[in-house]
Amino acid sequence: MAIDIFREMEDLRREIDGVFKGYGARGLLEPSFIPGVGLQRFPQVNLAQDENHVYAEFLMPGIDPKDLELTVMRGVLTLSGERKDQTDGKKTWHRRERGHGKFMRTIELPCEVDADKVVAKYNNGILLVTLPIHEKAKPKKISIKAH
Repeated sequence: MAIDIFREMEDLRREIDGVFKGYGARGLLEPSFIPGVGLQRFPQVNLAQDENHVYAEFLMPGIDPKDLELTVMRGVLTLSGERKDQTDGKKTWHRRERGHGKFMRTIELPCEVDADKVVAKYNNGILLVTLPIHEKAKPKKISIKAH
């Protein structure tokens, strides 16, 4: 997969914006969940790879797996869903740091995967997505003949 310098620059800009998010009055007024592609850092994700698979582990406490949608297309993993508001309207909140609402998170995958063999399991607030690396994306060993 070729490196897209413009995408890399945009990712760097988002990372830098994320460092300064929350400073000043602007950060206090921003909602926890913003609809859109890759604008926020929810849910948090760990992305790893071995020689046969890519693993995405999403931290998602308090979300019903029935409220999630997961897709893989053109080297991008997209997770969208909704954390429902659990309030009954009878409480007075003194602190409320866990947001609710709709979200979408996109992750660019490091290599081509076999979308037909992806497995997703949700357990104790963690969604583990196992994505098999496509055979044509694996390195091929070439034998060298001596004369």
